[in-house]
Amino acid sequence: MCGIAGIINTPDEREEKTFLDALCGAMAHRGPDGYGFYSGPGVLLGHRRLAVIDLKSGDQPLYSEDRKVVLVVNGEIYNYLDLRKELEEKGHVFASASDSEVILHLYEEEGTNCVSRLEGMFAFALWDGRRKVCFMGRDRMGKKPLCYFRYGNTLVFASELGALRCHPKFPETLDCDALSFYFSLQYVPADRSVFKEVFKLPPAHTLLFEPETGRLTITPYWKIDFSRRAAGSREELAGELRRLVEKAVEKRLMSDVPMGVFLSGGIDSNIIAGVTAGLLKNTPCNAYTVGFEESAYDERALARKGAAYLRAVTGGNLCFHEREVKTSDFSLVEELVRHCGEPYADSSILPTALLSAFAREEITVALSGDGADELFGGYERYLAMTFAAKMDKLPRALRRLGAKAAGLLPAGGERTFSGRLRRFLDVCCGEPETRYFTLLDRCPPELKKRLFTPEFQRQITAPGAALFQAAAGPLTAAGPVEKLSETDILTYLPGDILTKVDISSMAFSLEVRSPFLDREVTEFAAALPWELKLDGRERKSLLKYAFRDLLAPEILSAPKRGFGVPVADLLRDRWATPAQEVIFDGPLKNGEFLNFAEIGRLWQEHRSRRADRSYILWTILIFALFLARGEAPRL
Repeated sequence: MCGIAGIINTPDEREEKTFLDALCGAMAHRGPDGYGFYSGPGVLLGHRRLAVIDLKSGDQPLYSEDRKVVLVVNGEIYNYLDLRKELEEKGHVFASASDSEVILHLYEEEGTNCVSRLEGMFAFALWDGRRKVCFMGRDRMGKKPLCYFRYGNTLVFASELGALRCHPKFPETLDCDALSFYFSLQYVPADRSVFKEVFKLPPAHTLLFEPETGRLTITPYWKIDFSRRAAGSREELAGELRRLVEKAVEKRLMSDVPMGVFLSGGIDSNIIAGVTAGLLKNTPCNAYTVGFEESAYDERALARKGAAYLRAVTGGNLCFHEREVKTSDFSLVEELVRHCGEPYADSSILPTALLSAFAREEITVALSGDGADELFGGYERYLAMTFAAKMDKLPRALRRLGAKAAGLLPAGGERTFSGRLRRFLDVCCGEPETRYFTLLDRCPPELKKRLFTPEFQRQITAPGAALFQAAAGPLTAAGPVEKLSETDILTYLPGDILTKVDISSMAFSLEVRSPFLDREVTEFAAALPWELKLDGRERKSLLKYAFRDLLAPEILSAPKRGFGVPVADLLRDRWATPAQEVIFDGPLKNGEFLNFAEIGRLWQEHRSRRADRSYILWTILIFALFLARGEAPRL
């Protein structure tokens, strides 16, 4: 796991080498074990290394035998041994034992089609000195990031937007559509960024840049397919699911450094921990969890029970480590905003970062349960949308009457029962095609009208629901609720969840691997009948059944809880002073983007406990911290 950067078709590589050093220096946390670079006519490539495989000879950049092709990689290729054997049989000579080097020789053998042969999490860039082209690729699910911009016929790229902003030609003009999307969903989806002329390479896509013509071509090479259906009984499908997940975990145990697992009180991490402990047998399997003094957000007791159960059923080699962490350190919020490089307001990035910091004290690689909720129907909102679809049988007038009646309930905020009920009934009144976005939207149109300045509103060219549908693209699922799962896999998973995991873990130089996002697992999950995922009111039904022997009764019966922090209370208490200073004394004060009076109203409602406005205030706070970094971006 590393950080990569490059400048292609630069007029002065000597001057631009200073800029490359700045880009890579800003990503030192991604690769604390070394810095390597390539400098050639018009081309600069840089690599920050986190040494995980081939500790002695795995430094990058990597070169072809004739040194005409140069490669930098961020990530891991899990099928590299099979590919290496195949390539050696064809006469290719390897200079290292690195997994990354197979990309180089596979490209020589198969050209740009090479990426479809790779199994892993990766973002790579190579310079082909023979063809005079730059070729990049990103993994199927979007585990590893890659962003870029152009000035003239020069291409600049990096693993992090925060690093990319170190280049003096970085275009700072904001994309108001993307920013409006951020206020709704708390992240900006690929291929957009919050900057108009800065882009993210989407998952499962390649980029080919030809400096001589300036042509840049983005091409998809894979897409998850929900149109197929797996055949077999429930027992047979559960058995195949288990086999594929166990295989995926086994692939991800390759490492020359200490590794372990994340363990919470949830089903997904307990499955991964149990499978890992079983595969390691007599080798200790270190499992890490963090908790908070606030009991509503503390899963340590449940994780402890899960660990004890796993220890009993897998041979006793699971070693459980727990720590209580404090949420009062506001500097961590500021640090993570810097790493994100654009507004990102999913507050669960904070506990994920604290967990990563704790685990990194002993290990360099951790396995996690990310992706299972999207793939196996784990979110409560899928159940809510199932009920909403059933309510379509009622006349719309009756549904509107119910929503109006719900409006008489106390406006306690989104986290209260009354707030959730009002939101659900409002959604039931809407059009089916925009209903899901309405359910997810944290800053609905009526609030945006009050919050956004007239100038900001004038520059928004598309409604959030349209951007959301465009980000998902054409869907293959047949069922209306199954389409939501597919939508989340294409939008929320790479844009929010995997962004959170990448930024928060790499901030502490920890590599996180996600077995549920293995290609074979994802393709099989997509082919499963939806009723085996959401069985009545039971979510992730088949997944639970397939691994029932690894799940403690307390884990199976516990309600699903997000991995969060008490933002509402923190904004009233420990973070009140620094948050108030950032919001009211910072760059928002000039009123260019947001209506200052409306922010003040929301703040007072929240501080006085008349309502819970923590979602929108947190979103505003992160935006203010983003604006406070360096040059103020422009509308």
